[in-house]
Amino acid sequence: MDEILQACSDVEQKVLPAGQAILEEGRRAGVLYVLIEGEVEVCKGEYAIHVISDPGAVFGEISVLLDAPHTATVRTTAQSRFHVIEDPLSFLHARPAVALGISRLLAERLHSMTTYLVDLKRQYEDSQDHFGMVDEVLETLGHAQRAGHVPGSDRDPDPTVS
Repeated sequence: MDEILQACSDVEQKVLPAGQAILEEGRRAGVLYVLIEGEVEVCKGEYAIHVISDPGAVFGEISVLLDAPHTATVRTTAQSRFHVIEDPLSFLHARPAVALGISRLLAERLHSMTTYLVDLKRQYEDSQDHFGMVDEVLETLGHAQRAGHVPGSDRDPDPTVS
């Protein structure tokens, strides 16, 4: 994350008070935020998923890279300072170190989620109820290609994607 902060040293900064939403689930901001200092919470629907205070953390990347609405709301929980990248695709093209850093972060998240799903599979592999579906979920997610990608599930489609 230090590489990301260093690569953003000449980018505009913005200080926001506690309680300020920087990204809203289901909307498109068209910008990237890079946390310099402070703290934010990430919420999916009514559920707080994570609190982040790591300098160099990036927000809005999924929306920018997939050209889709934000998949979560990100709100400051303390006064926070960010680099605000107004034209993120041009910025990423011009600064491959940042693009690589974001790629690594996304790969780490994917690895963590896959590891978690494999653990669930081990725990419930003999289950005859909905937990027995973990096999199918892993197979589908692990081999999904761009053309057929649809977020969510039949039971709970992702409302942030139109």
